[in-house]
Amino acid sequence: MDTVDTQLTELASLPQADIAAIQTRYDASVSQALQQPAELRIEQSERTILRYLAGKVGELAVRPIEDAKRRLWLNHNRLDVTRPVVFCDPENGWNEIIPPNSLECRSQLARRWEMHLRKEIFWGESMGDDYTVEPFFNVFHIHTGGLEEWGLKETLIGGENGGSYHWHSPLKSEDDLARLHYPTIKVDWPATHHLAELAEETLGDLLTVQLRTNWWWSLGMTMRVAFLRGLQPFMFDLIDNPELVHRLMAFMRDGTLALLDFLERNELLSLNNDGAYVGSGGLGWTTELPADDFNGQVRTRDMWGFAESQETVGISPQMFAEFIFPYQLPILERFGLNCYGCCEPLDSRWHIVSQIPRLRRVSISPWANISQMAERLGNKYIFSMKPHPGVLATPVLDEDRVRTELRQALRETRDCRVEIIMKDNHTIGNNPQNVICWCRIAGEEADRLS
Repeated sequence: MDTVDTQLTELASLPQADIAAIQTRYDASVSQALQQPAELRIEQSERTILRYLAGKVGELAVRPIEDAKRRLWLNHNRLDVTRPVVFCDPENGWNEIIPPNSLECRSQLARRWEMHLRKEIFWGESMGDDYTVEPFFNVFHIHTGGLEEWGLKETLIGGENGGSYHWHSPLKSEDDLARLHYPTIKVDWPATHHLAELAEETLGDLLTVQLRTNWWWSLGMTMRVAFLRGLQPFMFDLIDNPELVHRLMAFMRDGTLALLDFLERNELLSLNNDGAYVGSGGLGWTTELPADDFNGQVRTRDMWGFAESQETVGISPQMFAEFIFPYQLPILERFGLNCYGCCEPLDSRWHIVSQIPRLRRVSISPWANISQMAERLGNKYIFSMKPHPGVLATPVLDEDRVRTELRQALRETRDCRVEIIMKDNHTIGNNPQNVICWCRIAGEEADRLS
């Protein structure tokens, strides 16, 4: 595969936190490819493959079980009493479920579409969780810029094939703040329309084609700060140079708000009150969005918002309250419903995070105190439980361990509004049966509480 083709496979399988950076590079590559139309194509043989797969997705999407799952999510997200909802996104494990060398299409765009359709079919036919298969096919805006672009860029070392990496950060001193600029987005409209028309011509009679871009994953900002400044220097700054931290966080906040304004003004946002992945896990189905005064132009207040701060897991609640949360709060105040947290345990920060308006979905990571958080969240928030992904990393799933741990966790959260979210998988032990078995066990344990 060529460089762009490799990026397509990465984009189809990487964890949510990494998708934005890969997509930015992919969009730029596709824009360049459009200068040579032969590089962006769907061959007739590929069209046949894609249409067959799209037809299967369309058939799965209209099954009665999909309506039942939609109703389950709607009730769950409204905080009604339901059985715990189960959702599994194997993330990098998709490469072991649908290996890149198993894809039948050869051109770069067709391979990405094929990967997406095969994932939907696996979810519908094999996974066994509560993911909803929908009769839609989304294409994104081809663009440059976004929340990854602030005028300075880190240099990554390593990271090939999903491996570990480190980086050289560009923000060496306070003087470098002057070299930052707010992020901007430039949409290549001819290329975007070309892509949408190609999707419509290929699949439009089988699935409804939508132009829909996820412009961000998290609005928490601290991941980008860690890349710009370096995580260790940033930690030292909290003690040695607090004014620098405040200036940097204020700049990031203002730049993020400005970009949200741009997306609103230019009608580039899409509703995520459907089967969209929201927060750090869970689907967005809700009747509480968009806002009552919605007139067709999507604003942030018509959407789910999301922030986290995994990079600052090692700082005190007092430091989090002083240096991080005040800069996240004005961003989250714009959204109609909010999610917070990812892998960081929120036990010590809950008294701060609970100030977020319209907070609905709270991530409870494998490192959180489940019983403590269950008492705090009660039936007022979604308890987004994240079992440890390491259980799927072995060649053969330890089913007894999975069942025992889930049963204990569900016992402790019996009075909560629970969803069980399996994610952050770097490997599933090269055994697709691991996710299928995990979903079966999670579903059985959820049903025990009904």
